[in-house]
Amino acid sequence: MHSHIDITPENFQQVILQDSQNKIVMVEFWAAGYEPSDAIAPLIASVASKYSESLVHARVDCQHQQEIAGQFGVQGLPTVILVKEGQPLDGFAGPQTEEQIVALLEKHLPKPEDALFEQAQACIANDEDYQQAFPLLKEAYQLDETRADIKLLLADSAVELGQIKLAKDLLETIGLVDQDALYNSVVGKIELAEQAAESPEIKALQAELLAQPDSLEIKTQLAVQLHQANQTEEALELIMSVLYKDLNFGEAKKLTLDMINALPDGEPLKSKYRRKIYSLLY
Repeated sequence: MHSHIDITPENFQQVILQDSQNKIVMVEFWAAGYEPSDAIAPLIASVASKYSESLVHARVDCQHQQEIAGQFGVQGLPTVILVKEGQPLDGFAGPQTEEQIVALLEKHLPKPEDALFEQAQACIANDEDYQQAFPLLKEAYQLDETRADIKLLLADSAVELGQIKLAKDLLETIGLVDQDALYNSVVGKIELAEQAAESPEIKALQAELLAQPDSLEIKTQLAVQLHQANQTEEALELIMSVLYKDLNFGEAKKLTLDMINALPDGEPLKSKYRRKIYSLLY
């Protein structure tokens, strides 16, 4: 059940100055028996209840708290003012539809993708835990595919976890105005990863495989090298070709499972190759 706070001189500082440091305070100015106020009050309460985690719904009875209403410069009812960090942020006067009230709030309230993005930032900043950050960023990206900051951090995590193609695809959608230091850093990481994939060891194994295309041993060795060079999808595809020929060849099964388990939760490659290997095992 939704509840509100009635603003009085006694709690004014607590609600308007202190509570608004952490949440947006939606201050509803009303008067009992005044039809426009009575008509919109249930709608305001209903909308406020949906955002109670990040919103405080406060009410000012203008018949008894005229001084407070005067402080906000209220001239007519109904009036709603959003307060953040002790300062008026936005608001409306007069009748409103539910859609209009929701649109006003969503301009200023934190969105789910914001929280996911901040959690991912903390994972990377504190422990360089890209494994944990990746699914958070993937979910944030699915909620808003237009935000450059989310796409760039997702691309950065993708490179760290060997998802070079995903990182490159994401970078292609970044406009010039958003090509900042992180963008340049991810570009550099991709270049290094691609250079690693051209290492002498990998080139030598690729040449051997051309000469002996049916060698399961060479395929296994090359898959390991590709995985170490962050060419994860190529590595998995190659080592799966070994298992299709001989499910019990050397350590191929263990290596495949290790590669799959190293992928972050939420990464499509993880579910894709899990299904493939389970279809062989069971």
